[in-house]
Amino acid sequence: MGGDHGPTVVVEGAAAAVREFGASVILVGDRDAIEREVVRLQVGSLGLEIRHASQVVEMAESPSQALRRKRDSSLRVAAELVRDGHASAFISAGNTGAAMAIAMFVIGVLRGIDRPAIATVLPSLKRATLLLDVGANVAPKPWHLFQYALMGHVYSRDILGVDRPRVGLLSVGEEEGKGNDLTREAYELLKESALNFVGNVEGRDIYNGACDVVVTDGFTGNVALKISESLAEMLGAMIKEELTRDFRSKIGAALSTPAITRFRKRVDYTEFGGAPLLGIDGEAIICHGRSPAKAIKNAVRVAGEWAKKGLNEHIRAALEAEVARGGREGGRE
Repeated sequence: MGGDHGPTVVVEGAAAAVREFGASVILVGDRDAIEREVVRLQVGSLGLEIRHASQVVEMAESPSQALRRKRDSSLRVAAELVRDGHASAFISAGNTGAAMAIAMFVIGVLRGIDRPAIATVLPSLKRATLLLDVGANVAPKPWHLFQYALMGHVYSRDILGVDRPRVGLLSVGEEEGKGNDLTREAYELLKESALNFVGNVEGRDIYNGACDVVVTDGFTGNVALKISESLAEMLGAMIKEELTRDFRSKIGAALSTPAITRFRKRVDYTEFGGAPLLGIDGEAIICHGRSPAKAIKNAVRVAGEWAKKGLNEHIRAALEAEVARGGREGGRE
């Protein structure tokens, strides 16, 4: 029910995931609104299950209000389905803060993890880069960044297919000792870990392929993400403007169509579906509020891969291995 387009794109994306990936999807929200979309799209034969929820968490609503006052919201009902084993993951394009709070409260967090992190997959010159946290925890402690790095390592390896991912710590310089107290202390923890830690990285390294996982606090990560989204929109608009400026440009654009199509696919966030909420004792993917049906479809695909590959079990194993070798343990808050 969330996002800018509500069930209009969610039902379409879910139906596409059933057709293309053989996914099993439960649509949670206002039954009448969902059924109207099922009829409009003529997808009643796909076996999409509907669970009615009488309340909707609005985009501007505070997470605490959503938790206290809306116990039958679509977000909460979806989280309860995961908690009770009726679903493997929940996906939402709605209120990010509420989705995270409900996931933590209803589903709970993995043993050994203090705070979940929102990760996002960004394009780079070599392959995709995983950036986390991008908004879940704006004031983390050094061991939170260590836990983010470990979860990012497992996600990059299991879901993105990167062999021994290179982990970088976002700072204001590459040299050891650069940054603030948070990054300097986190650097020491990461340096002592079994992760493939490549040291401090700068903002440019998110896109140049210097590492596979970039770890930072939720405040910095969210700012970096929003700047990236704005830059991508600006570049797209400028390229379109120049390619349609005059007759010769239009001819050149027509000849360049295959290259432009490939470029758009490389930088298209909808290819990755949404942002995984790592660290909860279940699975959750938070989609952009403007997500089209394609993003919803791919979020379902990623959720399926997450479940099949046992990502959370691998995160637990990695945590236990670090504790066994004298690394940092959770539960320090």
